[in-house]
Amino acid sequence: MLKEHRKISPRKVNCAVVTVSDTRDKSTDKSGKLLHELLDKANHNVVYYEIIRDEKSMIETTMKNAITQPEIEAIIVNGGTGIAKRDVSIEAIQPLFDKELPGFGEIFRYLSYELDIGSASILSRAIAGVANNTAIFSVPGSSGAVKLAMEKLILPELGHIVMEINKDR
Repeated sequence: MLKEHRKISPRKVNCAVVTVSDTRDKSTDKSGKLLHELLDKANHNVVYYEIIRDEKSMIETTMKNAITQPEIEAIIVNGGTGIAKRDVSIEAIQPLFDKELPGFGEIFRYLSYELDIGSASILSRAIAGVANNTAIFSVPGSSGAVKLAMEKLILPELGHIVMEINKDR
């Protein structure tokens, strides 16, 4: 059944890429560029891209704006998922969810532990969910974390997730 769902899932998804950082700009945003490249390579469209400061109100405003844009089907946020005082992506994004996908964060941390950073994976608060019929993924800002999340979790399921969100509408 899963293979059937993947066969009928959208091949192209319109995505927003949001980098949360107090220090990056478009010339230094390696993770944002990597998200663009991986989405392009998988034939998805990046229709919105922004770098914003790690401030809760700015993240909330950006996310609320993005989830009301009818052309945006998925948002991938990188940065602000750690445990430092300035890391507030989760606090800004999670309350917007109509539904949370707890398996995303759980599997991401497991894969991070096994394939990338070992026990430091416990510091990640990566999450995913659905807000206003838009898939949202919030991942750490390191390019290693972005690559892992995209290749192992997001890209294999992105079309399927968008299909499931829209099937009863």
